[in-house]
Formats: sequence, structure tokens, C-alpha cells
Amino acid sequence: MQTERHSHGAIATPLQPVPILTYHNIGIAPQSASHRGLYLDPGKFRLHLQVLAQLGYRGVSMEDGLPYLRGEKKSRVAIITFDDGYFDNLEFALPALRDFGFSATCYMVADRIGEYNAWDSELLGVRKPLMDLAGIREWIAAGMRIGSHSLSHPHLSRIERSQMRHEVVESKTELEQRVGVPVEHFCFPYGDHDDACLAATQSAGYVTAVTTRRGRVHSGQSLFALPRIGNSGKRSALLFQARTLLWGL
Repeated sequence: MQTERHSHGAIATPLQPVPILTYHNIGIAPQSASHRGLYLDPGKFRLHLQVLAQLGYRGVSMEDGLPYLRGEKKSRVAIITFDDGYFDNLEFALPALRDFGFSATCYMVADRIGEYNAWDSELLGVRKPLMDLAGIREWIAAGMRIGSHSLSHPHLSRIERSQMRHEVVESKTELEQRVGVPVEHFCFPYGDHDDACLAATQSAGYVTAVTTRRGRVHSGQSLFALPRIGNSGKRSALLFQARTLLWGL
């Protein structure tokens, strides 16, 4: 269940709507993959960044985008996020981001670092390698940021409340201890959350939490239930360009 209650923390007050873009894999989908839309061709990803740059947008991480979400700054920014922490983000997305001078946030599954997508590998028909600690450190050294995507990627609203809070709190602690950087941003696995999940992310010390609800961030929305804009590999780059053009109207 996805809800948004303003009682659960700070409210976004952007001076203009802010898009938060969502990506998963940046690479060529293997023939065995059942959900091919989770993959975006590296060339198409680079085109996305090119479109943003040509239209005057700067791609930023959640940290760098926070002043715009809070209405402290106004400019054309697009917050770029990656879910799960796949190795192909490091291999293919990072070089493109660096070429355009953009930053991004990658949400890591804390107990699966250096492993694979155990939460959905059987469903998808493919084991996708995740960044190891060395890869995460390389990502950060390049100016990118990380956030938490829980410990094990469960449906948080469907598990015991004590276990849900453990997933939210301990993933932050584990990432901070292992990687050595503050972790202040959370991403709900599958976008699944309820009021208790929103409260848990706030009490754990996160600054924002993102969902899979579609749309740009508008004033009055909770910083702990932020909408995002998905980017399926099945869609054309022209559609991305058309959608981005509409943001300026």
C-alpha cells in the first residue's frame, strides 16, 4: 500500500517541480531476462543525459538536489537515481555521468553487496551482479552518492513491524560502517510502503525517502514519500526527449 501523509516529516517546497529519474540496469538485457524494461542500453542512457544537458538541466544526486526540493535554490535540475546497486551502473552509467559533469545516487541493498539480485533472480530469470565494496568506493570517489535500499529488499509493508524497522535502521548503520560515508536517503523496495514505513525512515535519521509513485516533486509533498519518473528500456529516446520538453511548459 502506498500512502502519503504530511504528518510524517518535512515537506518538499520546490520553487518549480523537480524530476527524480529512476534507473535500474544500464546494459544490454540478456535473452533470458523476463523483465527487459529494467535494462536501458548504455547508448540510450547517454542520450538521456545529452537531452537533459541540451535542455538546460543538470543531473544531480539526492544530496545535491535537496536544496532544490526544499526551495532553497531554483534551477533546472534532474535528480538521477539508480535502484539496487548493479555493477553495470559502475561500468556503463558512471563514465557517461562523468562526461556530462552530472552526479547521481545509487540505492544499495546492504546485505547483498558484492552478490546478486537474490530477491528477484528467479522471477527475472537472471542473476545480476551487484557492486562490491571496492566498486562502491570507486562510485563515491567519482563524486557519486549512495543511499539505502534496505538490508534484503523485502516488501516492507508486508513483514513484521519489528523486522521492517530493522531493515530500515540497520541498512543505514551497515552501509555507513562498511563504506564510511553518511547514508541519509532511503528507497522503498518495490516502492512498497505504508504509514509505519514512512515513520520508520524518518525516525531512523534519513532525510528523504523515494517511492515508485510517478510524477515530479511538487510543493506540499512529503520528503519521505517522493515520487519518481521511471525509465523503461522499452521506451524510445524520443519519448524521453518529448517528456522532458513538457517539463518546461
